[in-house]
Amino acid sequence: MLLVLCVGVSPGQESKPQVWDFENAKTSTLPPGWTAAKTGAGEGSIWKVVEDKSAPSGARVLAQTAAGPSALFNLCVADDASLLNLDLSVALKAVEGKIDQGGGVVWRYQDGNNYYIARFNPLEENYRLYKVVDGKRMQLATKEGLKAPAGAWRALSIKMKGNMIECSLDGLKQLEAKDETFTKAGKIGLWTKADAQTYFDKIEATEIK
Repeated sequence: MLLVLCVGVSPGQESKPQVWDFENAKTSTLPPGWTAAKTGAGEGSIWKVVEDKSAPSGARVLAQTAAGPSALFNLCVADDASLLNLDLSVALKAVEGKIDQGGGVVWRYQDGNNYYIARFNPLEENYRLYKVVDGKRMQLATKEGLKAPAGAWRALSIKMKGNMIECSLDGLKQLEAKDETFTKAGKIGLWTKADAQTYFDKIEATEIK
């Protein structure tokens, strides 16, 4: 069974993190509590649990395994996490992709056409923050020249409170921006583009006050 830790909050206390790992999930299937989605048209967005003994927190990870067309965004969304102000983190590893590589997280997800993204692309050697509005992606910030060895796990995290967004890679803040497009709580999830086949491990989301 998929591990999800969700602890209640007492008045005056910060939320405890919701944590997803996939150690007890069945391989070759989409784990319980997650829904595959997509932005754009075309075949793709196939997510399943696979084995990877190099993963930071165990031997099973959630993987995007399809090679979709260049205009397709592959999404996998946690069904029960709805947050407004949050800290969100994930470990990811780029496995394959000629058009695109890597991936990232989405938050304040309203539906498959409206959400924020922070993503790292080792093929382009950049880390970028976007918003997707009515299916159209718009860049909010970028950091170029970030080299990564092939097959390396990277730690990606974001913090958003109000309209302020901070994005870190491997513990170092790389991006910040202010945006007021999405002001309601939304789901969190994972994202890749086109043929980026990527592994994700230990997703952690914490509500902040």
